Amino acid sequence: MLVLTRKPKQQIMIGDDIVINIVEVQGDNVRIAIDAPRAIKIYRGEIYRAIQEENKQAATLVPKDIDLSALPKL
Repeated sequence: MLVLTRKPKQQIMIGDDIVINIVEVQGDNVRIAIDAPRAIKIYRGEIYRAIQEENKQAATLVPKDIDLSALPKL
């Protein structure tokens, strides 16, 4: 993990395509702006973890979720 100290109007570059701008620092709050290609998905950490958990739950089959009557008869 890289830990940096930045002031408002300073930037952090990630590769050639992603720029993180420090917009404002007010007490414990830091406002940032992220400039990245549209193909890059950007989520807040808690939202990303919730999506991952939902995906895990959706991928787990529970026997009651399977409708065997819909399968073709052999």
